[in-house]
Amino acid sequence: MIITRRHLLQAGTVTAALPALSRLSEAQTYPSRPVRLLSGFPAGGANDILARVIGQWLSERLGQQFVVENRPGAAGNIATEVAVRAPADGYTLAMLTVTHAINASLYEKLSYDLIRDIAPVASIMRAPLVMEVNDSFPAKTVADFIAYAKANPGKITMGSAGIGTPPHVAGELFKMMTGIDMVHVPYRGGAPALTDLLGGQIQVMFAVLPEVIEQIRAGKLRALAVTTAMPSDALPGVPTVGESVPGFEASYWGGIGAPKNTPQQIVALLNREINAGLAEAGIKTRIAELGGSPLVGSPADFGKLITDEVEKWAKVVKFSGARPG
Repeated sequence: MIITRRHLLQAGTVTAALPALSRLSEAQTYPSRPVRLLSGFPAGGANDILARVIGQWLSERLGQQFVVENRPGAAGNIATEVAVRAPADGYTLAMLTVTHAINASLYEKLSYDLIRDIAPVASIMRAPLVMEVNDSFPAKTVADFIAYAKANPGKITMGSAGIGTPPHVAGELFKMMTGIDMVHVPYRGGAPALTDLLGGQIQVMFAVLPEVIEQIRAGKLRALAVTTAMPSDALPGVPTVGESVPGFEASYWGGIGAPKNTPQQIVALLNREINAGLAEAGIKTRIAELGGSPLVGSPADFGKLITDEVEKWAKVVKFSGARPG
């Protein structure tokens, strides 16, 4: 048989198509083995709880274990770096939060690009932060607080869970949009900051709702407002910051991403099953216990959220001059 150029071209076309056909076959049988769901934060926190709730749901729906693997460190970057380097086959997923969007500008050198290297799969939850003050603080409303801050520049101390955390940048966004001057006091976590807020050593915090809701309900802290665009069912009667500062919005959100080039069939399957879970009563209850509400949407919706948040927080990080501690 004489091998012609046409034969070689045809053989090359078939050879080039083999990996794509293999990926298609794998996508059609997905998942056929356990899936890793990487969480970049310690066990017991909101990110870990959310991962385990969704992981259990996916395990039950898809017939394979979705194993939550905690890889804390560098504000979630370590786990994300592992995910980025993993094969794009759907068997390694990563929990993503607003912290990752902040990290994109907070860290000068990252080994990955959140928008370029991660395929958005599904958003899961959005939750407000709460702007709260010690009960002895004179301000009763956000407008009162702004007026007091302008009359006492540099005399208000704002605590946070650390430099670049959502509570920190939410407070910096508030400073940027109101023109007030507050002194930032970073702590190693939300708990010690909350202790000092209760003791009056600092005057204000923008805290994650589950961390402070019991103290607010007990009257030990005064909630001035929630930071989301809409009020929170968990704090009826508490207004939004945006009612006094038009356009203000800050929230804690969580979702799932995968390595770029993960087959679209797999992304679509996971998105469909996660959205089904967000309509299930038990999962809605667990999300409500974290102070949040389900955030249903397509992969494109989640991708737009990530892109918008990266752009938004880059401006705030630049304004604040924040750098990792």
